[in-house]
Amino acid sequence: MTIQTGSATESIRNIALAGHAGAGKTTLFEALLHTGGAIQSTGTVERGNTVSDTDAQEQARAHSIDSCIAQVEHDDCRINLIDTAGYADFRGGTLSALAAVETVAIVVNAINGIEHGTRRMMMHAHERGLARMLVVNKIDFDGADLATLVDALREEFGSQCLPVNLPAQRGNRVLDCFFHADGATDFSSLAEAHQHILDQVVEINEALMGRYLDDGESSLSSDQLHDAFEQCLREGHLVPICFVSARTGAGVKELLDIAARLLPNPAEGNPPPFVRGDGMPLRVVNDPGAHVIADVFKIINDPFVGKLGVFRVWQGTVRRDSQLLVDDGRKPFKVGHLFRLQGKNHVEIEAAIPGDLAAVAKIEEIHYDAVLHDSHDEDRIALAPPRFPTPMYGLALEPKHKGQEQKLSNALARLAEEDPCFRVEHHKELNETVVRGLSELHLKVMLERMRERYGVEVETRPPRIAYRETIAALAEGHHRHKKQTGGAGQFGEVFLRIEPLERGAGFEFVDAIKGGVIPGQYLPAIEKGVRQAMAQGAVAGYPLQDLRVTVYDGKYHSVDSKEVAFISAGKKAFLDAVAKARPVLLEPIVNVEVAIPEHSVGDVTGSLAGKRARILGTDTQRGGELVIKAQAPLAELIDYPTELKSMTGGRGRYSLDLSHYEAAPATVQKQLGEAWKPRAEED
Repeated sequence: MTIQTGSATESIRNIALAGHAGAGKTTLFEALLHTGGAIQSTGTVERGNTVSDTDAQEQARAHSIDSCIAQVEHDDCRINLIDTAGYADFRGGTLSALAAVETVAIVVNAINGIEHGTRRMMMHAHERGLARMLVVNKIDFDGADLATLVDALREEFGSQCLPVNLPAQRGNRVLDCFFHADGATDFSSLAEAHQHILDQVVEINEALMGRYLDDGESSLSSDQLHDAFEQCLREGHLVPICFVSARTGAGVKELLDIAARLLPNPAEGNPPPFVRGDGMPLRVVNDPGAHVIADVFKIINDPFVGKLGVFRVWQGTVRRDSQLLVDDGRKPFKVGHLFRLQGKNHVEIEAAIPGDLAAVAKIEEIHYDAVLHDSHDEDRIALAPPRFPTPMYGLALEPKHKGQEQKLSNALARLAEEDPCFRVEHHKELNETVVRGLSELHLKVMLERMRERYGVEVETRPPRIAYRETIAALAEGHHRHKKQTGGAGQFGEVFLRIEPLERGAGFEFVDAIKGGVIPGQYLPAIEKGVRQAMAQGAVAGYPLQDLRVTVYDGKYHSVDSKEVAFISAGKKAFLDAVAKARPVLLEPIVNVEVAIPEHSVGDVTGSLAGKRARILGTDTQRGGELVIKAQAPLAELIDYPTELKSMTGGRGRYSLDLSHYEAAPATVQKQLGEAWKPRAEED
């Protein structure tokens, strides 16, 4: 089916539904689509027949994993909705959606109240400069104390949080309190709520405030109120609270009314953080006639359509059959088909204007966060991505069946394209492939998808720690390499000295040969032999670092000396010296920041102390959260995600960054040294 795009940018609204798991985002998404006439009947999460949860893993687990895009027409507006995952394990797609919208609707469970996901998404939306609104769902459930919840929201997020409507008839109706002041409500007073929010809105504009004080509310037009309301949202001066029951439909039409009448359109939102290659900001213009600038915020590898790049148009008009460039690419691609997404359905369109969310298919060079444009004037620009958590939970893997190595590599690359918090690392020195995600559940889902979509099964194990080795003392080494097998032989003799350098200094190779006892042409061969020995390790098979090697003497033979002889002599002389230089195993030390609820501080600090961590300090955050800063050996934190989740009831989160390497305890060095079985090489 082909439809035309006749809507202007001012009639578009882009809204992401976000919040804690279990708040009812997907059910609300269904209700909004049904109320707006986009679907004939609503599905349920339990039956697995919703518009957004179409993946087999989502249906099996009864919760969202990916973000989903659909649109609804209401009051002459096209409202683009993005349903996002609530579980912190799948934050990649949730945060990616923030790059495509002006407004984030944080859905709050009326029974559970403020949860960690509520705080997290309020923070992310604020950092991004997006309009925020709080949508209290499940208002018809027994035990919902809505008056107390409103007080808690205002205490947690500030006095700028004010109801824009109120529930009535025990949660079976919702009444607007911005444009109306009369009506009976379940708590508070419609007139009082109307006065509070009107006062909050008009004080953003001095001229409007003066007219309001002098001539009263009747002197203000609906356009003036809209403009002031939108400015309040953009500047964070107002966070409207509204009420719905996605289950019964109460308040759903009213939520669509708010979106159409009051929420910012793409021309009104705060400017997106585009930057040029020189670091200077770039201001895009909502002009359909300007050069195209669009940002890819989602990649979908569809088994039928192929690779889909989903993008938000910020400037210009993307037309079918037009030519677009990807980032700084020299060669443009042709937009053969242009789609608008309606859940899993792809509706073909002729054009996409500023504010539209659209997709192109089968363009291999497209990637997450790519900038699409139609002129080299826009080369070397980028949209600052959301601040993603660092994926630290890792698994080393290899294919269960031989011969599937390339198939595994291709499957992992496809999965990594779709999720900015799923990373694939190839550790050449450890000879292993490691995948990293946000949690055990995150990786479990990704590997199950790999099996279902690409037919690749894997064996997994904890990843190896990238230990290093060094020396603690100065020492000298010597080796004479001599082979005679008839005819020309091999000869090379090397004397060298090794000494430790400060941590992080790396490696230095010094030529101190005098009198030409070893010709300069053989020095690179000696260094090559030394580097080979360094890569193989001397204590437990890990690379050596932070040392200086000085070659100061040796001998050569005018006929028998060859590069291969000096490679071997350099390697053996180095190992001879290392054995005398008190070799030391180094372990990686990471900076750890752990954000937890205050009541978990004793358990968490005790756990860190048991992992040889050094506590560096604590910071108290708003909302009863504490951030513990520490340094700890990476090897002690392999199972930390699961442990932290258990200690904090799922509310704890942490980040790791490599700090430095330091000597491992003697027990660790002994254990790893005994486990290492180096093979003696034949000369």
